[in-house]
Amino acid sequence: MTEQSREAALAAELDEAATEVAEAEAAVSTRAVPEGGVVVGHDGSGCAQVALQWAADLAERAHWPLHVVRAWRIATAPQPPTWEAGFVPPITDYEQAVQADLESDVAALLGAERARTVTCHVVHAPPVRALIEAAEGADLLVVGARGRGGFAGLLLGSVSDQVTHHAPCPVTVVRSDRKD
Repeated sequence: MTEQSREAALAAELDEAATEVAEAEAAVSTRAVPEGGVVVGHDGSGCAQVALQWAADLAERAHWPLHVVRAWRIATAPQPPTWEAGFVPPITDYEQAVQADLESDVAALLGAERARTVTCHVVHAPPVRALIEAAEGADLLVVGARGRGGFAGLLLGSVSDQVTHHAPCPVTVVRSDRKD
């Protein structure tokens, strides 16, 4: 095999891999599109639970719908039930695992009855982008002051900081004494 034919074969494999990635990305939700109400970002942290409680109470008082958005990547997704050694499940299995995890967090905090009125969105995207895009249709965006990020001493996490500067609607940042 000549050098040129090796390069052509490698280019064809890379094109095929890029096509597979694009098809997989198209199979999962990459954007939440709520129409009005309160959107709250939730990453599973204790601070996110405090923000969710605050947002749920406000939405209930104002008679607004409540939308909970969790951004995710494969690296942050829980292991789907279909996972086994030597087998990588389809990306849709990871999305379903994230959805189940989020719905569990919402029900644990709000109770089953209140959780039924909440719309949970899982978005395969970076958190800032997911929240800013979801906020385009919202009356209010709510985030916790800190998430799962690494610098515990900061008063405001990077996601909270970015959405306060770039969201297309009012933003409430909920402070918490929680460290998790």
